[in-house]
Amino acid sequence: MPDARDDARDHATDHPFDGADARREPARHPVNEPVDLRGRTALVTGAASGIGASVARALAAAGATVHAVDRDEDGLRALADGFGGSGASSIRTVAMDLADLDGLAALPTEVDILVNNAGVQHVSPIEEFPPERFDLILDLMLVSPFRLIRQTLPHMYASGWGRVVNISSVHGLRASAFKSAYVTAKHGLEGLSKVVALEGGPRGVTSTCINPAYVRTPLVEAQVADQARTHGIPESDVLEKVMLEPVAVKRLVEPDEVAALVLFLCGPASASVNGTSFSMDGGWTAH
Repeated sequence: MPDARDDARDHATDHPFDGADARREPARHPVNEPVDLRGRTALVTGAASGIGASVARALAAAGATVHAVDRDEDGLRALADGFGGSGASSIRTVAMDLADLDGLAALPTEVDILVNNAGVQHVSPIEEFPPERFDLILDLMLVSPFRLIRQTLPHMYASGWGRVVNISSVHGLRASAFKSAYVTAKHGLEGLSKVVALEGGPRGVTSTCINPAYVRTPLVEAQVADQARTHGIPESDVLEKVMLEPVAVKRLVEPDEVAALVLFLCGPASASVNGTSFSMDGGWTAH
């Protein structure tokens, strides 16, 4: 009578996940260790302040070489100086207007991690919304990410690894009145991210969105006057009656919280996280 242990060994390779399929899987890495991005290159847009600056610092601290892109030269200089000086730092600053679509081709393309973060806001009823402002917001927040993804994917495909992280918004999942351009751009970014996920997944590239509610950034602070005017309330009431009204957690999101999630999405524990959106909205989308 054959030994049961021998029989088990004889049939071990019959398991559908063994054999040739298993050999095609990428090497597994410990998922409970700090994210190590040494040897990786990242490009972060809107990096001079707020979320972008926090993301650039987090990726650089994890070992990545970071190209920090923004039109705010003073902000970029402060970012690099705060990380040890532009000459010695792993943060390399690039001053440019990301709405200049033709100029995007000059940015580095050998990028392993692309974080699309740059954005602006305009609060106005549709019938009063300046068409040129609408076009600018879509160019900056949707067309520019598409072009950056398009020109960096070949490098990611060639190396068999890449991460596209799109800083979307709760407004990529929900609409708010008076923000037609911003909501349109963020909804489009959500769709673009999913397409990249489907095309890139089999080639080692993942694409995700992060969807925070209001974050403590200069972009949000600059909205207060517009929100007060549009809603007909005092500026002192904007935080409570507009920004925090739909959320259960009555506080602004901190930029470093968003950066921590970006770092996770670039680490080994996120290898199967693809084509999805991470709500960081204090419960806004729970309604």
